[in-house]
Amino acid sequence: MPIFHLGLFWDSGVANSAPIRLVSGPSRCAGRLEVLWKQQWGTVCDDSWDLSDAMVACRQLDCGDALSAPGSAHFGQGTGHIWLDDMNCTGTEADLSACRTRPWGEHNCNHEEDAGVVCSGNSHLHLSPCDPKGAVLRRGTF
Repeated sequence: MPIFHLGLFWDSGVANSAPIRLVSGPSRCAGRLEVLWKQQWGTVCDDSWDLSDAMVACRQLDCGDALSAPGSAHFGQGTGHIWLDDMNCTGTEADLSACRTRPWGEHNCNHEEDAGVVCSGNSHLHLSPCDPKGAVLRRGTF
């Protein structure tokens, strides 16, 4: 079975990183993983889904380190397409587009197997101590 890189849009001939998001979780850094392809959001199957894959997703979302990679639709079942199955990241990739996976849309899953991610959160964003309303965000440590 051939394995392709996640971010390659074969129909356009242009390699692009696919946008990702976490939904139905308690924060922006925890939830069901969804990817955008052909202008439609879809889910990722939990087959072979592990902490190395979750680490890449957390990094891409600027959400710190991966704490867990729950499967079995831990954050609820998605609807529509299941875009990705058998993710195979080493954990060092900058984004999911560099990971190996089955071709887009090819899977042997149902939405009861949707993958999730729990990240530590972005420890590099801090409220500015100079802003009394706490509205200014800065990067880095103080």
